[in-house]
Amino acid sequence: MKRGWIIALVLLLMGVIGAFVWYNNLKKEAASEPGAYDNTLKPRLELSRFDFTDISDDEIKLNMYLLIDNPLPVELKASKIRYTIYIADTPVIEDEYKKGIAIKSGDSSLVELPVVILSKKLSGVLATLERKRIDSTTYKIKTSFDLDVPILGERTFTVTAKRYLPTYHIPTIKVEDIDFGRLSLKEQDIAAKVSVNNRNKFPYKITDTHYTVTINGKQIAEGYQPEPILIKAEAITPVVFPVTGNVGKSLSVLPKILFDKKDTPYAIDFRCKIIDKNGDLSFQNSKFVATIRGTMDDFKKKK
Repeated sequence: MKRGWIIALVLLLMGVIGAFVWYNNLKKEAASEPGAYDNTLKPRLELSRFDFTDISDDEIKLNMYLLIDNPLPVELKASKIRYTIYIADTPVIEDEYKKGIAIKSGDSSLVELPVVILSKKLSGVLATLERKRIDSTTYKIKTSFDLDVPILGERTFTVTAKRYLPTYHIPTIKVEDIDFGRLSLKEQDIAAKVSVNNRNKFPYKITDTHYTVTINGKQIAEGYQPEPILIKAEAITPVVFPVTGNVGKSLSVLPKILFDKKDTPYAIDFRCKIIDKNGDLSFQNSKFVATIRGTMDDFKKKK
């Protein structure tokens, strides 16, 4: 029995020594690698890309893709990832990815983080950059993992990745006029004349555009523009969206439009997809949603 315990202890000691030697060898290999990970044996993070999925007045939704490499001698298992996203070194969101990850030793995995940034907070950062005339900035993500590493015990790894990219300004849309055209027994032709302000240094296209016109709480018209529209860089692009209205609903709000413009509210709900003119994958299938509100009195001087 005593001899068996001795053999078991010897085997355990050999295993510990072997793991220690393996760990140090991997650490030496890491030290010999050039780049930002010199002399570090910990999960490695690369900010691959980000895809905008929904841009509205209140918030920006996007998917951030992180390439996580595991050079550790053991499988990387984490129940969650804590992360903070910085734009121009200013934190804009702090959250957790709670799905958990498992990456085998020497392997890597692409993790998709759904991110929601409040438009108001982002606008503050962008206003500062614009005031300083900075057209490109650093996008950074700082992550931390709590891992149970054999032999070493529980370890917390903090990893940071960053990319230097153009500053992105959210497009703004202004309604210049709502023009009531031909009226027939079945439908009313209406044209929504808008201007799209693009403060970015790059152009893009909007496509698959849907819009509705609501006046005094009644949706009187809707339209669809499938063809792509080029939005110029650092410019205001005028666009006319033709819509087909419901005659009955149009006539019901006509007295308010003619005689009570000041107290007659309107709303145009607008949604489309943004496509980068140069094929930037960050914008592929990105959705833009906006609601423009005002009163019919806004157009009085233009009539």
